[in-house]
Amino acid sequence: MELHHGRPQDAAGREDKEMRVYDLLDSLGIEYERTDHEPAQTMEACNAIDAVLGVIICKNLFLCNRQKTKFYLLMMPGDKPFHTKDLSAQIGSARLSFATPDYMQAFLDIKPGSVSVMGLMNDHGNRVQLLIDEPVVKAEMLGCHPCVNTSSLRMKTADVLDKFLPAVHHAPIVVRLPQE
Repeated sequence: MELHHGRPQDAAGREDKEMRVYDLLDSLGIEYERTDHEPAQTMEACNAIDAVLGVIICKNLFLCNRQKTKFYLLMMPGDKPFHTKDLSAQIGSARLSFATPDYMQAFLDIKPGSVSVMGLMNDHGNRVQLLIDEPVVKAEMLGCHPCVNTSSLRMKTADVLDKFLPAVHHAPIVVRLPQE
């Protein structure tokens, strides 16, 4: 695995949704570095990618309430355990659970294993509320997938918060999850 600056030189073999991420980031003037890799399915694979990027890729959880009327994308440090009770009270939504892949595909145009803040660019109906654990907001850099799990990106957290999110019309709610 190597680190490359910016988008791939050749779009051959790359999905349209991945190339749309690069188009948007480039149009917003957001600098990013990229590494390409085999599909990241295990924590070991993610750790190897993190080492190349020099940043911890966030754990991204796609959640919903019991009625499936409210959907959330939670970004949190990958090494932190997640318990729904820690989040429910902060966002006023009881009985949170993982949303099904159908909703993930419909709202974010991504599949399990590729969940990323970048998917919010496909949520034109603003059906998904972004939740970010405080340590992620405070980090200088963040890592994420460009809507596919065969590449990973590193960029400034401030660029995601101040340029990307306003451009895709999503405002985050900062939450505080205990480390345990």
